[in-house]
Parts: sequence; structure tokens; C-alpha cells
Amino acid sequence: MSTHPFDDALELEPLGDGRFRGRTTAQYNNMVGPFGGVTAAILVRAIELPPDRLGDPVSLTVNFAGPVAEGPFDIQARAVRTNRSNQHWYLELSQDGTVATTATAVFGTRRTTWDALESSAPAVPDPADVDTVDFPEFIAWANNYEMRFTAGALTETESADSVATLWVRDSPPRPLDFASLTSMSDIFYPRVFQRRGKYVAAGTISLTVHYFVTAEDLAAQSDGYVLGTAHARRFHQGYFDQTAELWSTSGT
Repeated sequence: MSTHPFDDALELEPLGDGRFRGRTTAQYNNMVGPFGGVTAAILVRAIELPPDRLGDPVSLTVNFAGPVAEGPFDIQARAVRTNRSNQHWYLELSQDGTVATTATAVFGTRRTTWDALESSAPAVPDPADVDTVDFPEFIAWANNYEMRFTAGALTETESADSVATLWVRDSPPRPLDFASLTSMSDIFYPRVFQRRGKYVAAGTISLTVHYFVTAEDLAAQSDGYVLGTAHARRFHQGYFDQTAELWSTSGT
């Protein structure tokens, strides 16, 4: 079997003392530099590799300080504190001594406690009843996902709102894990594109992911479709936000 393009993109060479070397892959290029989702996923993978890692991801914040150039890069991952049930990490991704990305992450173990779900997944047609959407060739990373929009597919018409909802999975299909879920959290194109009905200069500065899913949940999801929905609250003086949710096929 050949390596899945996503696993190829996440390949890291351990250099010792929490340092790793990776390299960009053309299949996950974006308009400028690599797709931010795969960069975030690589940082998660850098934490998963050390033998003293505690548990699984609880939260991740990635700050894209500057574009990542094509070619090799280095990651420094450091556990700054380990508690009984959680572990705090700091990471830097650099090229030629210049920091391009920083991140903080919390990993932890989970236990069975009181549970409640106040949110609910959007009501949408089944994936088989929704057509796939193609993106332009210059957005190479999008070809690694099968996307079926039920709302918010990019058109050349201005939109009154920024809500986008879609079924998505890796293409070719790949069982979901924490790294691929991290990457998938960034598949929503900038909300300003939808409101303006055109591509404009925009880039992610900061991305935060909260993980409520467990390894057992991911195993149950396997390579099935994930339901994603996103919207913005305000566009103001050159910045805007984007809030997104990813739902399993079981509605959690």
C-alpha cells in the first residue's frame, strides 16, 4: 500500500531533545505557503511522538507568525508542565533560524463523569444526496478533501450571511485521528470570501481547537463523513473571526 498523502505530509524526523525536522509537501500547498490545517496537525504529531507524552489533545492554539516557505522546517516541542491528568506544551516551528509558527497545547487523560450536550448538529441531507464541490487548482490542499456543501459553497455572488455547512472527509478516505481532525478544523475557507463573493487577500493569524472527542470516538467514526459548520460574528478594520464546529455521524 502507498502512503496516504496526509501521512506523508506529517512525516517527522526526530533530532533529539524534543526537536523534529519535517518538510512541506506540494499536495497541501495553499495560496501562500502550506495549508494551515496541516501545519497545525504536524504540531500535534510532534507532541504525540515523545514517549513522555501524557494523554491526548484537549486544546491547541496555533499562531501563524509568518508564512512557511516550501522546503524543510524544524519543530521544537517542550513540555513546560506535567500535572496528574494534564500536560502543557510549547512549540515553535522555524526555518533557517526564523520562527514561522508558535503553538501551545494541552494534552490530558479523560475519565467518565457527568455528561451533557447542549448544542445540536445542523439538520442537513445525507452526504449521498449532496454534490461534491471542486476548488481551483491553485488551492491544492482542498483536493485532499471530499467536500459536500449544504450551505455556503463559494460563489461569485455576495452573501447576506457567513454560514457554511458541509460534509467532509479525507480524499482518499482515511480513518480519522487527532492529527487529521486538527487539520479538518481549518477546512473552512475565510468567511470574508463568502460575504464578498470573491477571493480577497486573507490569512489565518491564530487558530484554536478544543477537542471533546476521545480516541474511542475517533475509532468509531473511522473514515466516515464529518459534518462541519462555521460562521463569523464580525468583520472590522482588517480582521474577522470564525467559529466552527465538527460533528460526528452519530451527532456528537
